[in-house]
Amino acid sequence: MARKTKIDPVALAQQQQAREQMEVSAAFQKGITALRDFIAPSSIEFSAGYFQLGTRYARTFFVYGYPRQLYTGWMSGMVNLDEVIDLSMYIYPVESQVVLENLRKKVTQLEAGIQIDNEKGRIRDPQKQAAIQDAEEMRDKLQVGEERFFRFGLYFTIYGSSMDELEFVSHKVESLLGQQLVYSKAATSQQEQGLSSTVPQFADQLQIRRNISTGALSTSFPFTSADLSMDNGILYGINMHNSGLVIFDRFSLENGNSVVFAKSGAGKSFTVKLEALRSLMFGTEIFIVDPENEYERMCDAVGGAYVRLSLGSTTRINPFELPRVVDTDEADNALRSNLITLHGLLRLMMGGAQTQMVGGSAMVAPALNPVEESDLDTALIETYAKAGITNDPLTHMGMPPTINDLYDTLLHMGGNGPQLAQRLRKYTSGTFAGIFSQQSNVDINNPMVVFNIRDLEDELRPVAMYIVLNYIWNKTKTDQKKRILIVDEAWQLMKYEDSANFLFSLAKRARKYNLGITTISQDVEDFMGSRMGRAIVANASMQFLLKQSPSAVDVLADVFKLTSEERKRLSQFPVGQGLFFAGQNHVHIQVVASPTETGLITTNPQQVQQQQAANQQGDLSAPQGTIDLSNRLYPGV
Repeated sequence: MARKTKIDPVALAQQQQAREQMEVSAAFQKGITALRDFIAPSSIEFSAGYFQLGTRYARTFFVYGYPRQLYTGWMSGMVNLDEVIDLSMYIYPVESQVVLENLRKKVTQLEAGIQIDNEKGRIRDPQKQAAIQDAEEMRDKLQVGEERFFRFGLYFTIYGSSMDELEFVSHKVESLLGQQLVYSKAATSQQEQGLSSTVPQFADQLQIRRNISTGALSTSFPFTSADLSMDNGILYGINMHNSGLVIFDRFSLENGNSVVFAKSGAGKSFTVKLEALRSLMFGTEIFIVDPENEYERMCDAVGGAYVRLSLGSTTRINPFELPRVVDTDEADNALRSNLITLHGLLRLMMGGAQTQMVGGSAMVAPALNPVEESDLDTALIETYAKAGITNDPLTHMGMPPTINDLYDTLLHMGGNGPQLAQRLRKYTSGTFAGIFSQQSNVDINNPMVVFNIRDLEDELRPVAMYIVLNYIWNKTKTDQKKRILIVDEAWQLMKYEDSANFLFSLAKRARKYNLGITTISQDVEDFMGSRMGRAIVANASMQFLLKQSPSAVDVLADVFKLTSEERKRLSQFPVGQGLFFAGQNHVHIQVVASPTETGLITTNPQQVQQQQAANQQGDLSAPQGTIDLSNRLYPGV
């Protein structure tokens, strides 16, 4: 008699619903994009001697031969090679007792071989003698625990956008290793296993290893590279050779001076402002000579002092001021040093050195002849004396004279005095009167000070830069702190011999007063064509070379002894990339900034407009207002 099973329609419906939900869930999971979908190539195809990842070609190599001796950092050439390379190292420790037993057998075999050769009258084999010596030395070190033994596998995968490029890179890498007697070979018919061995999943599927000791293994440390990274300093950018950080303290070099060369729009001002902003965070005071009003937004954001110099402004700087120095020797020479500086300034005011054609040749004629120089020197000393200031340091605290006082002295003295007074008249009662002919009303006590000279006439700019530099120099000698002086568009000073000499003098003496001078110029040919320009570069321990115009590449390549590859790339760098020189080392660098820093220092019109729009809309992700640095610069204030 057949039994009938009663089916519950409710349970059946629930089971059907559960199956449908599982199918829907499975279909949904298939449609979800996971991380592996983003990092996986669109396709992969393996061949005997290479494989293809999407549109890229690749090839895996293994190292099978090493020389008898390896020097420390032998891999740095490959690590710093400007190519895409995946490098894997597999290290397997081996029990010392096992190695000692194998070495004992090996020594016995080698000695037996030498004895057989002697009995048969064969000539001595130096290779066997060297092998015995190495084996005995290794046995001694293993016995006392000085060395250990390892099995070492070294594989690398290189990439190219085409087969021709892949072959070119392969030849370059194999040649680089071959020069050091390190021999590599492509993993023929094992490219899939080679790929698995070089991706970061610790799967040694090639299993091609070599016995190696602790000392030899230590030379294979993979991070010995052309790094410019220190324990202290500021971040300048990313090392494009190995993606490391370029962290450096410019004051750790022979001097703290630097030069920055780039064409317009290559990012030189951005680079310098970023350095200034980050240096400020570490307590370094910043002085800036700004000829184009590029530093105002950054200065306002950090609460700096922004000094505008123009014929219509109320700011006054008196070049006759003396520094309030504490050092006895400096105090004794303060007046004499300032007199020498004033000679250069007054020559610049009176027209500077002029080029004249004599006999078909260009001759540089000085602004003043020797007799006029002597009369001017006498007038300067007399002008200070009338104000009660002599070589005695105790008199230096009095009120200094002005150009008006010098004009009056010249006007009433004999010789060339009245003629010299007329040449100074436009600075006392003429077109340029007021700005540099009255007592200073600038009292700066701020970690960042920017002197803006954009609104000055072209003829007055070099004079203003000279006076501002002298004012900063006197303050540096008065109160010695770690400071950076940024001179933008320095080519304007290099056009005149006296101002170029003054800038060079500052560069030579800055280190004594803990001052680093940053010289920026986009007119490389004029700057490097000057004798003083080349001397300033020679006295700078740090240099930035960003993208250059083709006409400037040859000049810089000759000065900085660039390689043919560096010379070629110097005119092709994208914005923000260049060569960073520090002492004897240099790297290819990418300058990077955070969004907040970019908002403060960029001069890109589009970014500035976006920043202003974001501030108006109250976008909290955009940097707004000012940055309070007081607690970071001066704790407790």
